[in-house]
Amino acid sequence: MTSFDSVEDLVLVAGATGGVGQLVVGKLLEKGVKVRVLTRNSAKAEEMFNQRVEIAVGDIRQPATLPAAMSGVTHIINCTGTTAFPSARWEFDQPPNLIEWGIIFLNPKSSEAKAKNSPAKIDAQGVSNLVVAAPQSLKRFIFISSCGILRKNQFPFSILNGFGVLDAKQKGEESIINSGLPYTIIRPGRLIDGPYTSYDLNTLLKAKTGGKYGVVIGTGDTLSGDASRIDVANACVECLFQPSSSRKIFEIVNQGQRPPVIDWETLFSEIE
Repeated sequence: MTSFDSVEDLVLVAGATGGVGQLVVGKLLEKGVKVRVLTRNSAKAEEMFNQRVEIAVGDIRQPATLPAAMSGVTHIINCTGTTAFPSARWEFDQPPNLIEWGIIFLNPKSSEAKAKNSPAKIDAQGVSNLVVAAPQSLKRFIFISSCGILRKNQFPFSILNGFGVLDAKQKGEESIINSGLPYTIIRPGRLIDGPYTSYDLNTLLKAKTGGKYGVVIGTGDTLSGDASRIDVANACVECLFQPSSSRKIFEIVNQGQRPPVIDWETLFSEIE
């Protein structure tokens, strides 16, 4: 199995200016990894990362914008996402009025045609577009999914999936698995710590989890609880260096006493 080379390899981070994505970029830079960010807003990325990353302008919802970002890419970390419930982040052509909001909440599928940034557009179709554009020589595709994928009919995941976010993430997972590309799929619990959307790069490089809990990894979608964005970002980066995490799907939450140092190698080696 090909090992990660932080000098030669190039990691493309999609969703790099989001809460987890920023932290992923910060952690990669801290380890001396070459990073290219895929973004719709180059000015925002330049300001945020202080010109320490390559910038590719593209949109996972627009397949034609993706091939140009793939030259030389050896790994992809996909941190893209939107809100589980309709919000301004869904990018409606026109803000819904009160009656339209009522229709959307009574008939969740009615929002799909109106929104440009819904879970179906991002977590399902967008991920599929990124998979299709990925180089066949890709060493790893890392995707941040969600706990509850296999428990969509159980509370509280049935509520979370009211507008199809878990359905969409599951479709994203399936497109990755069926692609034949090496992958790691990370399913965090409810995200806490951050997001650090107003922080500069120096702050990102110093980000530490404010929680006192350890990192717990499981399989089979049985875990529930909170997951620090910082620990999720660490998992995305650390699994690049751990061949045992390839072609694995795991959940991550924060529970129990936190040790002085998180032993990622041992955690990944225990994934079945």
